[in-house]
Amino acid sequence: MNLESKTVAFHTLGCKLNFSETSTIARSLQEHGYLRVEFHQPADVYVINTCSVTANADKECRTIVKNALKANPDGFVIVVGCYAQLKPEEIAQMEGVDLVLGATEKFNIIQYLDDLNKQSETIIHSCEIDEADFYVGSYSIGDRTRAFLKVQDGCDYKCTYCTIPLARGVSRSDKMANVVKNAYEIAEQGIKEIVLTGVNIGDYGKGEFGNKKHEHTFLELVQALDEVENIERIRISSIEPNLLRNEIIEFVAQSKRFVPHFHIPLQSGSDELLKKMKRRYLTALYQDRVQTIRQIMPNACIGVDVIVGFPGETDELFLETYNFLNDLPISYLHVFTYSERDNTEAIAFEGAVDQHTRKERNKMLRILSEKKRLAFYQSQLGSTQKVLWEHESKNDKMYGFTENYVKVEMPYDEQLVNQIQHVDLVMLNALGIVEAQAAQAVLI
Repeated sequence: MNLESKTVAFHTLGCKLNFSETSTIARSLQEHGYLRVEFHQPADVYVINTCSVTANADKECRTIVKNALKANPDGFVIVVGCYAQLKPEEIAQMEGVDLVLGATEKFNIIQYLDDLNKQSETIIHSCEIDEADFYVGSYSIGDRTRAFLKVQDGCDYKCTYCTIPLARGVSRSDKMANVVKNAYEIAEQGIKEIVLTGVNIGDYGKGEFGNKKHEHTFLELVQALDEVENIERIRISSIEPNLLRNEIIEFVAQSKRFVPHFHIPLQSGSDELLKKMKRRYLTALYQDRVQTIRQIMPNACIGVDVIVGFPGETDELFLETYNFLNDLPISYLHVFTYSERDNTEAIAFEGAVDQHTRKERNKMLRILSEKKRLAFYQSQLGSTQKVLWEHESKNDKMYGFTENYVKVEMPYDEQLVNQIQHVDLVMLNALGIVEAQAAQAVLI
């Protein structure tokens, strides 16, 4: 088979960081003559980029492998990502997997593609996570209206429930000049929005090899990116509350490109549980950050990560979390059900919460999240906002997001795709999406 005719398909599980890395791996293979196809199509090579935040992500990997083999039983299946680093032998037991690449090898994938015949035994190239001390810059492009730009990798925190430091290694960052260069490359593609991503992006500044010397701070990076021309919007994906300094909030409020949208992990509204989780803040600091944002940017969107069912979470402690979130002026929640992960401290903790209770608590918080989101959307009705229209169309409708992350729809107009337009937010429909109409202002 000629190299020109070889095809590759990708499936990404997990976070925005994984999407940015999949795109970088895809560009590398395309530069070596591979043609990218959709995952459901027959391909010579299937690359599955995995997550391992929850047990479900592990199970999902098994399903995706089966889907690849349905599309082409002779396809060469490669599994990379966090699950591949943590449990390569487990993946090797899955029928149909030919190659497992750990944290240091996933960006060298081309080196392993000399022989695409199905393997009788799965080949594993993993590493000790201490070896994952170098940095590979990544960004996603060509998939959507926005690009995910990786600025940082790894984590030095020791949260008792989390496997990410085991899967991704120490905290390390891209050089500021390289991040800015990547942002300009994204702008050249006509993409209007960049989402900054990493494992712990507020910790930005540690160099390669986990060098503790901070060359630049996250604030300095934000200030430099604000000067990148031809990018209309920059969004901060997720930042730890203890690293979200007032100076960052104040800068975003008056910046040219950064939008009023913050996603701030909380994990628990109980100080007792935050200490057991070894988080680096308590609820008073979290509340202070939310109030500071609200004072400076009243219309900002504030998203929250929260975990239910952590060991020792009694009914009383769960209600502490529920009431804390109910009282906070936030916009939506991402709710995670705690799942036991090997090689974490929490797996040995007493006070396990039964699965039924975990599900019930998850449901309660998801209902609260929907109430918060609808109330936030309702508060924005009657305003004029800038919306970036996306490619997706359904039932002759097109969709986009305002700067402060309100999802809106209008009748489909192909000419508006990937354009920013002033719209009036008119009403909330039965699906919980805001219906908009063009404002008198022209396209930007």
